[in-house]
Order: sequence, then structure tokens, then C-alpha cells
Amino acid sequence: MQITGSAISLNVADPRASARFLIDHLGFVEQMASDGFVSLTRPDAGVNVIYLRTGLATFKPARIAGSAGEGLLLAFVVDDIDGQYERLRAEGVPIETPIETEEWGERYFQMTDPNGIVIQLVQWV
Repeated sequence: MQITGSAISLNVADPRASARFLIDHLGFVEQMASDGFVSLTRPDAGVNVIYLRTGLATFKPARIAGSAGEGLLLAFVVDDIDGQYERLRAEGVPIETPIETEEWGERYFQMTDPNGIVIQLVQWV
């Protein structure tokens, strides 16, 4: 087996709002979209991010078709955590957790998208 791509799919009430957040603030681009579905890509991210509208009849298995969010962190490793923090604050992005550094070398902050998805930017120091 050879894995040729990776994606994470998140159920949210408003896929367009979450997609717009990643496009506007993190440089993702829309790869494809349809009613209730948006797929985003970024060549350096290593993963596509897909947003599905909660309650889509095509979501399988139906027993787990609830919304994403609780306990979920969408994390991206970046080079300049301090620069990104200042840029995003200046853009008015809602910061959930200011910059912190863990004892194991993870320096990070968290922000929240319009659907409540927590997005974490990380730099290993």
C-alpha cells in the first residue's frame, strides 16, 4: 500500500464560514465545493481540510454524523509562532489561548473559527 494523500473531515453547521477562515487567515485555497461541502488544500500542509455541513444525508456512518468540535484540535506546525500570533491578532482573529510553551518544547497558541473549531498553531523549540 502507498498512501498518496491525507485529509481530515469536520462536520460543522456552516462549512463556508470555516473554509473562509482558513482561506483568509491561513492561506488555504478551495480545491472543490458543493452544497454542504468544501475541500481546502495547501501544498505545504500535508493534509486537505474538508468541511461538511452537519446532517448531510450522504455522511456515513450515520451514527457519528454529529458536529465536530468538542475535544478536537486542528493543529498546524509553523516556523514563526510569534510572528503568526501578532499577525492573526492584528487581523482580529479570536484567540482562544495566548502563546504558551510546554516543558517538552511545544510553543503554541489557539484560535477559534466561526463554527467553534479550535485551530492550534505550533512551533517546536
